[in-house]
Amino acid sequence: MNPILKEFPHTFDTERLTIRSPLLGDGHIVRNAALESQEELKQWLPWAVDIPDEEEYEVNIRKGNVRWLLREDLWMMIFLKGTNTLIGGSGLHRIDWNVPKFEIGYWVHTAYAGKGYITEAVEAITAFAFEILNAERVEIRCDERNIRSAAIPKRLGFVHEGTVRNDARHHLTNALRNTMLFSKVRGEIEGGDREWRYR
Repeated sequence: MNPILKEFPHTFDTERLTIRSPLLGDGHIVRNAALESQEELKQWLPWAVDIPDEEEYEVNIRKGNVRWLLREDLWMMIFLKGTNTLIGGSGLHRIDWNVPKFEIGYWVHTAYAGKGYITEAVEAITAFAFEILNAERVEIRCDERNIRSAAIPKRLGFVHEGTVRNDARHHLTNALRNTMLFSKVRGEIEGGDREWRYR
């Protein structure tokens, strides 16, 4: 089946969060969160080094919306449930529908770090990938020095498959860096009492 014909929800809730695709008009919300967290984010994320203006951010949101509809990339925004408060971003990227497999990326607004929100979101997005998108494999990659980021897949039972050495150069220092690779495959996803509300 052509991926564009796949039907699946664009939003779902966890206990404390609403996770959804980007919608038209979201540009200023995401830009403000990125600006407020820029100092912490830019060390790990190249896109956070130079924050574009509001118009360009809205262009990015609309492209993200189109890519979602084309099933090319599933950018997800994370809100406090029942509010318009953006606390971070995530999504399913580097999609290979032939497997299918996905890579989860994530970031958190500085004001909401350390509260377990991203772990909660990644757990739900992982479940979404396996239960709704029929994933066979889900990956998480991070710089080996990013201890807080690496703690999330470890906490959720992802397998550390290895560390790819001298995998890339750091976007600020140009120093060689290593990338940790974590994965979960079908059969390793745990059942449980949680119910994700897909819409």
